[in-house]
Amino acid sequence: MNAIVFLGGGRITAALVAGLRRSAPRGRRRERIVVHDRNPEKLRRLARLYGVRAQPSLLRAVREAGLLLVAVRPRDLLPLLAEIGPLPPGAVCISLAAGVPLRALRRALGKRAAWARAMPSPACRSGRGLTAVVFGPGMPRAARHRVHRLFARTGAVLEIPEREFDAFAVVYSTSQGYHALAARIRAARRLGLSARTAFLAAAHGLAEGVRALEENPAALDALLAEAATPGGTAAETMRTMSAGGYERLVERAFRAGVQRARRAIS
Repeated sequence: MNAIVFLGGGRITAALVAGLRRSAPRGRRRERIVVHDRNPEKLRRLARLYGVRAQPSLLRAVREAGLLLVAVRPRDLLPLLAEIGPLPPGAVCISLAAGVPLRALRRALGKRAAWARAMPSPACRSGRGLTAVVFGPGMPRAARHRVHRLFARTGAVLEIPEREFDAFAVVYSTSQGYHALAARIRAARRLGLSARTAFLAAAHGLAEGVRALEENPAALDALLAEAATPGGTAAETMRTMSAGGYERLVERAFRAGVQRARRAIS
């Protein structure tokens, strides 16, 4: 009882466990983290890397939960919940799945469970994550604080209304940063830059631009205006990107991602 229990031993579980272990105070006894997965290799790997307790039995894992994080694919979430037995008194359930609303989660376990939804970034493994949280109605204040404290150990936490959850899940993804960087590198290589120079120049343009905004996000418009010197190379580059439909393409991609999230359990 009162363990942090993960149902599902995939990538987001591994990232969260790594972040939690990283944030644990030195010299204190390790908190109990239990992971259930039907894949024994995933369990062995997590136990070896992070010292979690592997639990092949779903029902035994659930019985130990103080915080129960359900980290399976959206289409597998409701069938998994149908197999869960009684929850320990006071257990708080957190879904990490896109596309499965609170009303569906509440129907699955009824009044037995207090539900939250969370969307943590894989960057939580380094302590620089970003997690959006949504709380279901009737979630006790103490339980809200407990959920918030858990994710705050791995980075920033943002409470949002559920209507924004699927869009957040699309927009915040670090994979888009990787995709943008890879596209910039390929374009730079076609201009004749070496592989190393292309990587450094393309990565600098993304990473340092973001760092400049960390302390003052409101400065974005000013920085854009400063960069767009009339007749300059930056201005011409950005003008060409806009004329080519860059912003419309990003919006179209975001909308496609949101639609896919909302079809998760259909």
